[in-house]
Amino acid sequence: MSGIQIKQITLQEITDLQKISKETFFETYAAGNTEEDMKRYLEEEFASDKLISELKDQNSEFYFALFENKIVGYLKINFGHSQTDIHDENSLEIQRIYVLKQYQGKRIGKLLYQKALEIAKQKKLDYLWLGVWEENPKAIQFYEKVGFVAFDKHVFKLGE
Repeated sequence: MSGIQIKQITLQEITDLQKISKETFFETYAAGNTEEDMKRYLEEEFASDKLISELKDQNSEFYFALFENKIVGYLKINFGHSQTDIHDENSLEIQRIYVLKQYQGKRIGKLLYQKALEIAKQKKLDYLWLGVWEENPKAIQFYEKVGFVAFDKHVFKLGE
């Protein structure tokens, strides 16, 4: 699929970020959660003020994946103390790579991953790491394919 553009997200695009965040998260996790838990998580985690704070964080970056000028996915990366677990100054965390279901399997996730890899190389970081839900075999297969290996586990709580 040619014509994919990767573009850094600005504060002026907060509404678009909120929309793609909610849509892709819902597509990925709704089946395994209650409607009430999902609704509460989407409202809290992707609230405008929270996303604005994350966008303003000097140690976090967001990128849209665009196909024919339509936002089809996004990437969120973290450095240093903004990482969710490791907090290693020599690492980059890929916190989110989400692609709309209808665009999955079209190399968009790979392009977003390559953007993160490119940034890590530019910053001369030692390694990249990420967390992935153990019940998301598509994502696990993708990450294994690009060279990631499991090294630990952490708890991600959604709802009750």
